[in-house]
Amino acid sequence: MGFWQEFVAGGLGGMAGIITGYPLDTLRMLRQYKRLSTPTSALAILRRVVATDGPLALYRGMSAPLASVTFQNAVAFQNYAVLSRVFDSKVAASDPPSFKGVALGGIGTGAIQSLMLTPVELLKIRLQLSTTNHRGPASLARTIFRTEGFRGLYRGLTVTVLRDAPAHGVYFWTYEYAREKLHPGCRKSGQESFHTMLVAGGLAGVASWICCYPLDVIKTRIQADPQPRYRGIVDCFRRSVEEEGFGVMWRGLGTAVARAFVVNGAIFTAYETALRFF
Repeated sequence: MGFWQEFVAGGLGGMAGIITGYPLDTLRMLRQYKRLSTPTSALAILRRVVATDGPLALYRGMSAPLASVTFQNAVAFQNYAVLSRVFDSKVAASDPPSFKGVALGGIGTGAIQSLMLTPVELLKIRLQLSTTNHRGPASLARTIFRTEGFRGLYRGLTVTVLRDAPAHGVYFWTYEYAREKLHPGCRKSGQESFHTMLVAGGLAGVASWICCYPLDVIKTRIQADPQPRYRGIVDCFRRSVEEEGFGVMWRGLGTAVARAFVVNGAIFTAYETALRFF
């Protein structure tokens, strides 16, 4: 499979995932960030946002990830394809990589991906949580660069790497394992059903979010505030737990898991389907 086919397929998969899951991602972000004396359900937040700002507010900030998603997903899937082979060089070229190679390739992919995701997610988070009207991600990026410097755009890089490296390992391993269990032999033949793609992709997304969720909460809080409130990852964890209890590290998990199943089912279905057309 050539580079441009992987590029287009990865981009289509990423776009499908963002469009289907963005409203749930906005609700997850609001639940993670808001410091609440009384826990508020995702449904209550949904009603308030729609009543106050209208339904389009659920898509606020989507242009930042959508504009870059083609390139990011192309690089992610391409890196994964290469690294899973690098870590498993004994497997024949005609055979799929072992599950060990899949996991290690995913970890490497996640670490590399963090370099691209950090500024995009920072812009997305600021726009999603904003109560004022921004002209868009480019305008916000210029403001951050002017007021916080280049380092401001990469605030949260360390916690993003700590989140994404293991999460991507779990993500790709779960997908490959689940698709093989649901449709034995499909890893080599590439002929799994749409049902297999949807379910395996959905399970991969759920597993990767569960394993990294507390780090995602910390990342959201570190990246959200224009004026740094925390001195680092440990300080953010300690103060959040002291102020709101340990449960704050799992706040919004239900919304994230629901979104993950829908989004990643769409991503892998669109990706695999596009590859078949090529």
